[in-house]
Amino acid sequence: MSGKVKRPKARLPRGFVDTAGGDVLEREAMIASILPVYQRFGFRPLETPVIEHLDALGKFLPDKDRPGEGVFAFRDDDEQWVAMRYDLTAPLARYVAQNRNELTMPFRRYQVGPVFRQEKPGPGRFRQFMQCDFDTVGAKSMVVDAEVCAVLATTLEALGIDRGEYIIRMNDRKVLNGLLSSAGVAVAADDASDDERAAADAQRAHVLRSVDKLDRVGVDGVRLLLGPGREDESGDFTAGVGLADGQIDQIVAFVTAGGGSRSEVLARLRDVVGDEAEGREGIEELETIDGLLTAMDLDSDCVALDTTVVRGLDYYTGPVFEAELTDGTSYGSIAAGGRYDDLVRRFTGQDVPACGASIGVDRLLATLRARAEAAEAPLDGPVMVTVMDADRLVDYQTMVTELRQAGVSAELYLGRKNLGQQLKYADRRRSPAAIIAGSDEFDAGTVVIKNLGYGKEVSADISDREEWLNAPDVQQTVGRGDLVAQVKSLLD
Repeated sequence: MSGKVKRPKARLPRGFVDTAGGDVLEREAMIASILPVYQRFGFRPLETPVIEHLDALGKFLPDKDRPGEGVFAFRDDDEQWVAMRYDLTAPLARYVAQNRNELTMPFRRYQVGPVFRQEKPGPGRFRQFMQCDFDTVGAKSMVVDAEVCAVLATTLEALGIDRGEYIIRMNDRKVLNGLLSSAGVAVAADDASDDERAAADAQRAHVLRSVDKLDRVGVDGVRLLLGPGREDESGDFTAGVGLADGQIDQIVAFVTAGGGSRSEVLARLRDVVGDEAEGREGIEELETIDGLLTAMDLDSDCVALDTTVVRGLDYYTGPVFEAELTDGTSYGSIAAGGRYDDLVRRFTGQDVPACGASIGVDRLLATLRARAEAAEAPLDGPVMVTVMDADRLVDYQTMVTELRQAGVSAELYLGRKNLGQQLKYADRRRSPAAIIAGSDEFDAGTVVIKNLGYGKEVSADISDREEWLNAPDVQQTVGRGDLVAQVKSLLD
């Protein structure tokens, strides 16, 4: 009697998805819109293998003793550790080092292909995903960094995302490094041993990865990650950096100090950094980029200077960039990159400057789908009461209570972010209106009611921010005692 046949169960590995039919065609159409922009800026195609030697990839993602941590790694038939590439930048560095005598510098290339990361999956975040990169290798000029912003802006607009519907945020790693040095974080003495320098580098990398999670875990979560560690909703625990409270305060104060035009943020950064050499060098780089962006007609509403942008990968050495949509539909950043002047030097021992960015094709595609669905969905979320003055929480809570008692769904914003980020949260919650009151309004006995639904309608025909703010019915200032009646009238 023959035994029962044991058949494999048809299932996907965790964090991977099948893509079929129209989804494949939709992704191909998106890539077909992106590549002509890259080509217009002088980039040419390159293809590298999916698998690289693990030491060629470096330990920028793994950052652990075990080689396979963070990447899918295994030994090949000659006992060499190899791994699935986790991005397209590390293979580019290997290619340039291997072929540097034949390449014309600066070398400008683009590449489209899948990358693989052994990390926890989430919404719009898979273990295999498609990236669409462009990079310039062999040029120190900040023109390259400013051009990254121009390429990203042109690409997003080629995909039908209009100016004002996206924001490119930039920062400089050197500024944050300067702050860490002044705070006594991750500093190795001049006569430090190799092990001591490695420990300082590891601590600095741990700090950067912790700060990079600000959007996902909030300020309190970052404080825990910089200190003892954090347990997420699923029970998973992430070890902390172990910094002292004073050091944490300095870092958090820096990364939450953004807002305003690029020139305003630069002025504040100069005061924060003081005379620290590396930080001052980073500010000078940002000042140069700011002037170039202005010449390219990319103002602060398009490319903003944001101290929260640090990027989690360890190889960035200067300016860093992230792009996202401003209507709250992004699953995090849809494009990111920066300057990585030391990556090729790992192979050659010679300085080879490089800078570029990557568009996450699958995440951008998921974001555009969510954006289209959101445009059709009703604004049935709660009226959002924003917090402009943390000392007036009782007053804000009173507004929320009055609205709820009148039968209006209302919510008090509970985070610690600027008004723009609070309104972005309101968009995600599908709020029909937002209530705004700062010191001027409290002194005058008024509140501002922003009609979020109508604001989206008129924004389709208005490109100027001031014109939009002054458009009839986008927002109105009313007496504090008329708040409930005016909100109910707006909802009706």
